[in-house]
Amino acid sequence: MRVTIAEDAVILRDGLVELLTGRGHEVVAAVGDGDALVQAVAADPPDVAVVDIRMPPTHTDEGLRAALRIRAEHPEVGILVFSQYVETRYASQLLADGAAGMGYLLKDRVADVSDFV
Repeated sequence: MRVTIAEDAVILRDGLVELLTGRGHEVVAAVGDGDALVQAVAADPPDVAVVDIRMPPTHTDEGLRAALRIRAEHPEVGILVFSQYVETRYASQLLADGAAGMGYLLKDRVADVSDFV
């Protein structure tokens, strides 16, 4: 599977890259903000984007807004919102056109790395 990762915490971002590549997936981009995510997906659309919610510059909802844009511009790209925070307002917008290819997972709910991968 081809994956793009958007995570502002460098340790976590690099850890996800190592985890996924070590299990046979291809990480085509790993970025630290929503604008870079949108650009990376446009340049080389992955099978799935793993997206944190709160990223620079305001650390509020940049990841979710980027995910909404990707969903509109690249509906073939699956999106996994992977965050510490529950943001129901944007999550409901992401799922408004159906849940196919969408996921929302809280970071602290991952009890088995193999299940995540």
